[in-house]
Amino acid sequence: MSLAQLHYTSASAGEDGVGARFTAVGGGIPTPVLTEAEQLLGYEPPAGAPYHPTTAELRLFPETFSFSALSDGSHLLSRTVALGGSGAGHFHAHAVHLPAGTRLPGDALPITAWRSRSWASTTPDGGTPDRISALPASAAFGQEALNDFAVSRSPWLATVFADLRRVSEKPSSVQIVLVERQSADVARWIALAGAVLPPEDAQRLTFTTYTRRPAHSPHQVIGVLPDDAHELTDPGFRVHACAGRAPEGPVDDAWAETVARIWRGRAPELFRAAAELPGEPFAAGPLAFTALHAGIALGPNGRAAAADWAAERPYALDEQQVHRLTTALTAPADDRTAAESESVARLLAALEGRVPATATAPLAALLVTEAVRRSDAVLALPPRSAFAEPAAVKQLAEDLGPALLAELTSETPESTVVETIGRQVQLLRIARLLDMDLTEQLPSVARHMARTLLAAPAPAPDSGPALLDLLDEQFDVRTALLGELDQLALTAPSAAEELLTRVALPFTGAQALPHLRMCAEAPRAKEQGSDRIMALHTVLRAAGFSPFAEPLVLRTAVGLIWGDATPTAGEARLLLGESGSDSHRTAGTWSHLVAAALSAPSDDAEAAELAHDLLRCFPQEIDARGRGALQLLEFARAIRSGESAPGWPDRAMALRARAEPVEPTVLEHAYGTLAQILLPPERPEGELYAFVHSDDPDLIAAYGRAARHDTVLDRLRAEPAYVADCFTVWTSHPHAGRAWSETRAALLEEVLRPVVRDLSGSEIAAVEKAAEHAGSSRTAEAFRTWRRRPGTFGRRLGSRLAARVRRS
Repeated sequence: MSLAQLHYTSASAGEDGVGARFTAVGGGIPTPVLTEAEQLLGYEPPAGAPYHPTTAELRLFPETFSFSALSDGSHLLSRTVALGGSGAGHFHAHAVHLPAGTRLPGDALPITAWRSRSWASTTPDGGTPDRISALPASAAFGQEALNDFAVSRSPWLATVFADLRRVSEKPSSVQIVLVERQSADVARWIALAGAVLPPEDAQRLTFTTYTRRPAHSPHQVIGVLPDDAHELTDPGFRVHACAGRAPEGPVDDAWAETVARIWRGRAPELFRAAAELPGEPFAAGPLAFTALHAGIALGPNGRAAAADWAAERPYALDEQQVHRLTTALTAPADDRTAAESESVARLLAALEGRVPATATAPLAALLVTEAVRRSDAVLALPPRSAFAEPAAVKQLAEDLGPALLAELTSETPESTVVETIGRQVQLLRIARLLDMDLTEQLPSVARHMARTLLAAPAPAPDSGPALLDLLDEQFDVRTALLGELDQLALTAPSAAEELLTRVALPFTGAQALPHLRMCAEAPRAKEQGSDRIMALHTVLRAAGFSPFAEPLVLRTAVGLIWGDATPTAGEARLLLGESGSDSHRTAGTWSHLVAAALSAPSDDAEAAELAHDLLRCFPQEIDARGRGALQLLEFARAIRSGESAPGWPDRAMALRARAEPVEPTVLEHAYGTLAQILLPPERPEGELYAFVHSDDPDLIAAYGRAARHDTVLDRLRAEPAYVADCFTVWTSHPHAGRAWSETRAALLEEVLRPVVRDLSGSEIAAVEKAAEHAGSSRTAEAFRTWRRRPGTFGRRLGSRLAARVRRS
């Protein structure tokens, strides 16, 4: 095979003319190729170059060696060098044209022609140069020289090769810029790449070893001097300043990392060996496997890649390869990751049954060790058969036991409880795998696990099934854990209920577990309807114990059904009547009953009845303040039933003083009941007199509210005598105090006057007659005056009416 040549220079030999032009062009090169070539073959001296360079200085000028892709699919391989002369801008370019689909003779890589003796620095005689049949490689890229160069560029190897892989996989993604002080070093980088890249990618890689205008270069790899790299800020350029400070941070590319380590190990022959193994281009597995087999140490990504590759084809490995691989994977290392351990686990699973246990034992030991020492290594543990001898298991237990037990029994930060469930399950499985005796530690471990389960807002996605598998495998752990959970459910029933909705813990066996059984039954019981007492009965039946026999089940049941809410007074009366005071006293649920009474609405008649029962059943348990509040409710019950002794207002105020700070609903219930008793004509007049003169704003306000109730308004509209009675009372006691004066005046204008305004003439007459009968003619006259002239109530008449009330 022969290639057409062309020469392009800034000035022909022996001429003084300027301007670049083709000085020799081989036959068969299309004109469009020449047009594109002109844009690629020019040369600009480096910054600061001397105007009249000497021969020695010319040798230091960078050499542009390029492999360029043309628009018609062909390629141009060229070398451009600086020439002497004024202005330092003279150059000569020598190139060969590779038509589309052709390569260099012998499929040589383009970079091998660097400084080949076939390149010319002058134009040959005649305008049409002969075709060239070979570009023999120079000695510039001897293997030791490349090895030395690779070692000298160790910090940049992985980052450069990671970008080379990106360029090869997606040519338009980025352009790689190599900043070197010598163009020859850029050529050495290309040579390193040619030894590593898949053959097709190496053949297609376009490059130039030097340019002053990297932003305008079409090449995939661009060599520049340090002075010309400062303007490359576009993210499409991957700039590697190999002449400057080393890059920081790891490269997350197992293939590139492995390539770098092989070059640093001076073993490029491994690239050819790896290429013969099955695998996709740029797959790290074959390369990593080959490197480990040759004794080259790799990082965690490389080791994981080798393990994964071997796990996919365990049948292709002989005994020696397995031995070398396991030896390399289990060698001491401080940088192991959870991902690497997962890869080793896959390899062990693939080798199990295919190779002797002596070969898999090191991998099994490594996995168990990593699982104990790394909390993020949640792995499928090796089977017992993966260990060659019992002695190995015993040794592992001695080495790992202290750390395993310490973690199992340690307190867990709240922020990590979700992940801890799976971790504890794994540690218990490791303990069983290593035949560790946890008899003494099991109560503490179970307590820790139970608290963690109840504290976790939700388990990790795989921890629920893993926990159930553990409980199925280890009966002693199941017994201890369920027992602890049952005890904790007594104080945290809602948390236990929520746990059981996520994880269906097994309740088979001889354990009673009454609290857990109730927690499991609670959701269904509450879904059946709004009757909470019926739901309570359902939950208690699930416990298998009566509250009389085991009062603590009552506490759990109440917590499950009501949670943070409070029973109604009616529900509390049923709870007390069904379970008895002793059960509630032992269970501590009597406080729920007290809260039900004290938080009941003011119009709940059950509250007073409940208060009466509670004062009788729990005289020692209720504190002084609570007792005073309940006595207020009981007082309301007593005056409604007529059982209360005289002196109601004083009694009400005295009980309130004991109950401070009293619940508003309790006060409204007691004071409101007293006011309601004093509103009808059948009231004890002495109690009314004491009430009016108590000058208690809350008592008087309760009377004002009661007088506005619909039942009072309906009676006023229906009974003229009641209108007269209310008028008489509300115009009496003018000197009883400010609270009464303001309240009675408001009642006359806001309650009584609207009612009277709507009465008929006959009804008005009946009111006047009733007022005269109940009081005197002056009372009737005062009513007529008040009705006709709002706001003209006489103090004298009011005083007389008050005196009449006192005498009666």
